[in-house]
Amino acid sequence: MNPIVIRPVRDAGSRLKPMRAALISIAAAVLSALLWPAAWAGGYARVTGPCGLVFPQDHGPHPDYKTEWWYYTGNLRAEDGRHLGFQLTFFRSRVVPPGGGKNPSLPASGWRAENIILGHAAVSDVPGRRFHHDSEAARDVLGMAHAGTASDRTAVALKKWSLEITPDAHRLSADARGFGIDLTLRPEKPPVLHGDQGYSRKGSTPERASCYYSFTRLGAEGVITVEGASFPVRGQAWMDHEFSTSPLEPGLVGWDWFSLQLSDGTEVMIYLLRTPDGSFHPASSGTFVEGDGRSRHLDRGDLRVTAESVWRSPHSRAEYPSTWRIEIVPLGLLLDVRANLPDQEMAEGGAAGVVYWEGSVSFSGVRAGAPVAGEGYVELTGYAEPLDVLK
Repeated sequence: MNPIVIRPVRDAGSRLKPMRAALISIAAAVLSALLWPAAWAGGYARVTGPCGLVFPQDHGPHPDYKTEWWYYTGNLRAEDGRHLGFQLTFFRSRVVPPGGGKNPSLPASGWRAENIILGHAAVSDVPGRRFHHDSEAARDVLGMAHAGTASDRTAVALKKWSLEITPDAHRLSADARGFGIDLTLRPEKPPVLHGDQGYSRKGSTPERASCYYSFTRLGAEGVITVEGASFPVRGQAWMDHEFSTSPLEPGLVGWDWFSLQLSDGTEVMIYLLRTPDGSFHPASSGTFVEGDGRSRHLDRGDLRVTAESVWRSPHSRAEYPSTWRIEIVPLGLLLDVRANLPDQEMAEGGAAGVVYWEGSVSFSGVRAGAPVAGEGYVELTGYAEPLDVLK
């Protein structure tokens, strides 16, 4: 995944919601710092080689870098078999470069913040054919939001949403509008470092990169609440943690990201950086994770991903792929992937996001001649509007 772009989004009536209007200036500051070369070049650390990640310390925030996110997705089952997908993401975006100091001409204020914490949450009610989503944003001041590490514990808080990472579990909580998430996730494999020891290239030059690792299989249990009804659930989840200073490379319009958990106990991550003609940038790549946790890097040439059908959003009018054929030649892997709901578009992301598609998928196919199936998540950006137009 690449950095998320931040901008205000209007509601269905094309009027900014009053309670969110105060966040416009925050969103504008984050947008400029994320995308404009003059903003990201000065003062922030850059990722230019292997990241030397050490756990549990690196589960926590990395404040010298511009942007960071903790990204959770998963597919769960209620006691009656009801299929519920979920997403919960926390973003940290720094708006004051390290060492930038305070402007002595400005009066002291408890509202002045170095970081903004943003969040996206969603639940896909597959049998109910409903997609629920929400967003939050706050400055990292006055107890409204915070990201930090103490000893072996990482905590991220954003109003009524929270994340806690300890050596044995990840605990997620979100009291969102119309739904809720309350889950405990336990790692079934160690962290997987993508690219070269966590150094994940996202463009043509060395600094177009991130530090990126994942927990590719987390046993999940807890409660999902949808429109007042609570469902005890169990299932599998996935976590990405990524930090970077680099913006999206000029000439790229967005990306397609896949996290797939196979029935044979293996996992696949794929990210595809899209150019305006629909082809994929050479820096696109992926990771295959064996059942014992060992991982294998996949180059662009190893990946063949074809969209087989599209869905047109009634909200944004964007057209998104909704079924795919994925072939990874060195693994003898061939999968037919389908969205569990066509409409999983984050169409009104509030002050904390752009319009994009993030949803639960299922698939079936073969690996090395043996049948496999499974579930996962897909993220599609730049379809409603190319992200480079925001530069």
